[in-house]
Amino acid sequence: MSSSPRWHTREDSGLRLDRDGNWWHDDVRVEHPRIVEVFDQGLEPADGGRFILRVGQDWCFVTVEDTAYRVLAVDDVEGVPSLRLSDRTAELLDPSTLELDPEGALRCRVKAGRAAARFTRGAQFQLGAWLVESEGRFHVQLPTGLFPVRSLHLS
Repeated sequence: MSSSPRWHTREDSGLRLDRDGNWWHDDVRVEHPRIVEVFDQGLEPADGGRFILRVGQDWCFVTVEDTAYRVLAVDDVEGVPSLRLSDRTAELLDPSTLELDPEGALRCRVKAGRAAARFTRGAQFQLGAWLVESEGRFHVQLPTGLFPVRSLHLS
C-alpha cells in the first residue's frame, strides 16, 4: 500500500530547524550541504516571532525549535565581539542580551533583537577573551563598560 504524497502550503511547509541547527523536511533530515547552506542563508525573522525561509522568489514559514541562528565564530572588531552567524552574516554583539542557559550555552539576541542565537562551543570559547568574573558572576568587558551575563534557570 503506497501512501500519497503530503501537500504543503506556505503556512505548513513541513520544514523544521532543530535545536542543533539541523534542517528537517517531513521528519527526514536535510543533509545536502548546498541545500543546508541555502536554507541557513534564507532564514529570516517574521512578525509574531515566526520565521520565514526565502529561496529566490519562493517563501514559506518554518518551525524553529530553539534558536534560529547559531554563532559560529567571534571576531574582534576594535575591541568589540563581532558574531559570525549561521546565515553567513556578521553583527556586533549586543552585550545586554547575553545569557547563559541551564545547559551552559551562551545565547544572545540578533537581527535587531528579533531572533535568538546560540553560541557553538568554539564561538563560546572565543568569546572567553571578553569574559571576566566579578563578584561570583561573569561579565563581558567591552570598551563601553562591563555587562553582566544573565543566567537562565530551569523553572
